[in-house]
Amino acid sequence: MEKMDLKLYNTLSRKKELFKPLKKGVVHMYTCGPTVYNFAHIGNLRAYLFQDILKRVLQKNGYQINHVMNITDVDDKTIAGAKAARISLKEFTSTYETAFIQDLKKLNIILPSTFTRATEHIPEMIDVIQKLVAHQYAYMKDGSVYYDVSAFKPYGKLAHLDKKGLKAGARVDVDEYSKDEVQDFVLWKQQKPDEPAWDSPFGKGRPGWHIECSAMSMKELGETFDIHTGGVDLIFPHHENEIAQSEAATGKLFVRYWLHSEHLLIDKEKMSKSLHNIYTLQDIEEKAFSPLDFRYLVLGAHYRSKLNFTWQSLESARHARKELEEFVREVLAEKKDPKKPLPAFYASAKKQFLAAITDDLNSPKALGVLWKFIRHYRTTKTKHPASAYELMVTFDALLGLDLYAVRSIQIPATIKTLVVKREEARQKKHWLEADILRGELQKKGWEVKDTAHGSIITKR
Repeated sequence: MEKMDLKLYNTLSRKKELFKPLKKGVVHMYTCGPTVYNFAHIGNLRAYLFQDILKRVLQKNGYQINHVMNITDVDDKTIAGAKAARISLKEFTSTYETAFIQDLKKLNIILPSTFTRATEHIPEMIDVIQKLVAHQYAYMKDGSVYYDVSAFKPYGKLAHLDKKGLKAGARVDVDEYSKDEVQDFVLWKQQKPDEPAWDSPFGKGRPGWHIECSAMSMKELGETFDIHTGGVDLIFPHHENEIAQSEAATGKLFVRYWLHSEHLLIDKEKMSKSLHNIYTLQDIEEKAFSPLDFRYLVLGAHYRSKLNFTWQSLESARHARKELEEFVREVLAEKKDPKKPLPAFYASAKKQFLAAITDDLNSPKALGVLWKFIRHYRTTKTKHPASAYELMVTFDALLGLDLYAVRSIQIPATIKTLVVKREEARQKKHWLEADILRGELQKKGWEVKDTAHGSIITKR
């Protein structure tokens, strides 16, 4: 792929910015991974699909990527889950961690360079907390350590918080809370009965949720790195607190580009236990859908726009993905390219596709370019199937739909002739003739399907 300028929407600045890494040719990227207390739902997975597209675009633009994703295997939820299951924390979390990685593979998501687990980085977290205490950004209270948000003047710059309502001296011990509850947050929690605990200079206890990503990302990627991704639900408090902790500890900018994906809705409603609408990848597979059908559905909406999931929309995504596969089979079945020059629309499609995908990962627009190319290909007289296949493979390297794995079917010349005749009849609106030709194809064992993108021929 020709190297093109990449523009990304930075949550910190609230605008699109031209991406330039700190180190030429190398990108350091961190993704907030799952809290492994349950199976990942499709809303979670949408966020990982968006960062996969980002990663593919960066790779195709020639960058070497050091991608780190954390696994939160100790927090309020995992501890409660292990207690309820009456098993060890490690046994409880490892089941969901394994399932999560399998989900990533099924969705054709390129795995991170490194997975980091919270329980394996306690010393690094303690080190950051000690720096914050020494720099007077943190204090001890009742055996726990809290971050003093009033001491960090830029606090709220990512979430654009109004700090006028901040209650001096108020503290919060839970990991998640709303913008209306901006308070000093816990860095180290004093040991409670029947909870895992580690020795520290502050006493026996365990880390709060937010400190883990600061400690692990800086250990693996440096005190300042290029890209941090996550869902919009993590902007506050998690990512806001990451910035406060990291920048107060080092005195340096923590992250240069913050990217966040929007929520996935179910029938226009937020996912919730009360509505019984929390779906996993397994739920999708049990209804005979491929995980790649869900991937296509996600590609159809910009990552910064809400995506409304319905079973009908997933069915439409499945049909569209199958049509793409049939087109690939179609060009694979054709002979080599003719000697005539390649029509200009090939180069134009490639340029438009790359322009769309490098403009803040505009996958819906890129898909539109792809379908426009297919329609143009099917109506042009001089076809270049080998070049069309090469272009589809180029596109799919960024979309990740595994089109390169599609195998060709041999379509006899007599069948191709009937398909062409039928398409000509349809163009002239000779519907009776088109129906007769469809019948002939069916008698010979072939099915023709009319779509918005042209006719598709398959073996019955």
